[in-house]
Amino acid sequence: MTLIEGADFFIYPVDFPNCANKGAVVMNEDYTYSVYINSRYPFCQWRDIADHELRHILNEDFYNGLDIRFIESA
Repeated sequence: MTLIEGADFFIYPVDFPNCANKGAVVMNEDYTYSVYINSRYPFCQWRDIADHELRHILNEDFYNGLDIRFIESA
């Protein structure tokens, strides 16, 4: 898992019913991040899912103004 210096983040397993998304990341009002991992995926995949979501923080995807569909396809 990637350590992000200066960024506070919290990881939560969440049941995403009827959703194919593996995970999501949200910037909170206090500029920390909540990373949600779809608990319907096997536990052995959670680290890869968390790494993917944390890369959004590292890449500053919240500030670049790009459409999420473009970001996810890159």
